[in-house]
Amino acid sequence: MDETRTDLGELGDAAAVAKLITVTGLCLADIGCGPALASRELVGHGAQVVGIEPDPIQAEKNRHAVAVPGLSFHEGRAEHLPLADGSMDGVLFFRSLHHVPIEQMDAALEEAVRVLKPDTGCLCIVEPGMTGSHFAVMRPFHDETLVRTEAQEALARFSGKWFRHEALYQYVQYPKYAAFDNMVTRVTGQTFNSISRDMVETDAVRALFEAGRSNEGDYVFDQPMLLNLYGGRI
Repeated sequence: MDETRTDLGELGDAAAVAKLITVTGLCLADIGCGPALASRELVGHGAQVVGIEPDPIQAEKNRHAVAVPGLSFHEGRAEHLPLADGSMDGVLFFRSLHHVPIEQMDAALEEAVRVLKPDTGCLCIVEPGMTGSHFAVMRPFHDETLVRTEAQEALARFSGKWFRHEALYQYVQYPKYAAFDNMVTRVTGQTFNSISRDMVETDAVRALFEAGRSNEGDYVFDQPMLLNLYGGRI
């Protein structure tokens, strides 16, 4: 546990944001939204959400998904957001800052500042921590230590530069799988990653996965999450 962060317990990503911010009536941008699971949940809390997705395949899926009132999509990159200056009440990065090219992370954070309303806009960055059993089981075939570290370093450079207020939080999630093959299918089914089945189906990964077996027969892992919340634009 990071003693510099306020602990929120067990929460989903959108639930963590909704716990800290009254999102009803706000216009939010979800950067690197993927299939927009968090976006949809925030719409359920009364927000208007614009999902921005850089992966062309996922962006196309989003465009053809069943329409949800209050949710819209654009294809675009974090460092060049297709949004007007000062147009958003909030900008959210759910596990996506570390997917921005390292040399563009600073630019992505400054782009977020650009599209926020000058006085009232807030920025929320959620990043997975580099501890926990879920990180351990993923690491042999998808080691994100470097990019997650670079994301935290970008946030350290960003701190105090654009906002008067910064609050640090942590929470935990417990990813669950019915069986090893369920995990393999999930991690190899993401179009923004090039993870193949043979990268995952190794003895080392199987052993780490088996260590997560619960008394109920499924497999449960822990994943600490780090949330940085910025407000009060300088």
